[in-house]
Amino acid sequence: MKRASVLAIVPAFALLGVTLGPAPWLDDAHAGTYAFKFAHAQPDTHPRHKSMIYFKEQLEAASKGQIKVELFAGGVLGKEPELMDMVKIGNIQGTRGALFERANKKYLLYTLPFLFADIEQAKRLIRSGFGEKINQGAKANGFYVPVTGVAGGFRQFTNNVRPIATPDDMKGLKMRTPPIDSIIRTMTALGANPQQVPYGETYMALKTNVVDGQENPCSNIAEMKFYEVQKYFTEVNYQIHPDPFFVSLAWYEALPTELKAVFDSAAKAAMARSDEIWLASEKDYQTLLTQKLQPNKVTPENYRAFVAKVKPVWDHYVSAGYFTRAEIDEALAQAAR
Repeated sequence: MKRASVLAIVPAFALLGVTLGPAPWLDDAHAGTYAFKFAHAQPDTHPRHKSMIYFKEQLEAASKGQIKVELFAGGVLGKEPELMDMVKIGNIQGTRGALFERANKKYLLYTLPFLFADIEQAKRLIRSGFGEKINQGAKANGFYVPVTGVAGGFRQFTNNVRPIATPDDMKGLKMRTPPIDSIIRTMTALGANPQQVPYGETYMALKTNVVDGQENPCSNIAEMKFYEVQKYFTEVNYQIHPDPFFVSLAWYEALPTELKAVFDSAAKAAMARSDEIWLASEKDYQTLLTQKLQPNKVTPENYRAFVAKVKPVWDHYVSAGYFTRAEIDEALAQAAR
């Protein structure tokens, strides 16, 4: 679907709100079929979208056309908070994005700063029985999560002010963050000033110096061309994000049993594909960024200083009851297997 035609349907679609009737996902044009509208904020060149094209192909074939999938990229149906709301109330049936704590606060455990030594640890934990319990917990907030993947590689820093070698170099920097509590708290612990800016507006905020810098995996930095409006790139490996596949719980529960199994299988296959192509691309994206920006890598000694500086972030979530120290220990054990 061309961008112009997608944009043309957005106002009418938004006006429908929750007045679509008891089963808006039933496709009247194709009797006996179910419509699955999926939207996200990444461009259609991004690994996330490529994996969803694979999902569409697999699901439509496996369901013998009983589930029809429509994909909307680049935020044409709304920003990430709006997309999460639309899935919850059933205006669309699926999304993937950064606002996972809206589905289950325990997803924040994956985002504890400096939790993982490498990507394989993150993948093991997210796909473990521990991870499945977190997925199931999203049902309480109206989301079905058939599978969770890894949202790219480690998250890194870019900025326009100075190279970041030690935690002290973060002091006073206006760092764009998504509305994810663990990132905001991490930036605050490091002495930066977190600034919440919608993902799609970050490029202009960097260009106009509304913010000094941002944090993201290399793939996002490259795909969104943030390197055009930044000067310094720091490999700090401070955080990895989960990538839950958020599905309208009401839509999923309305599927016949056999189609639920088909849907789950396609979702898991697509997320495996997503992890494969997204993580494989990270090295190429990182090479591009080191060519476009002034790079530096945090030394082992300074890495330990960063770890010590963010200890209050870990302590906060335990004391606030998001998860227990025992759950963190269980997660670390699962990751290390």
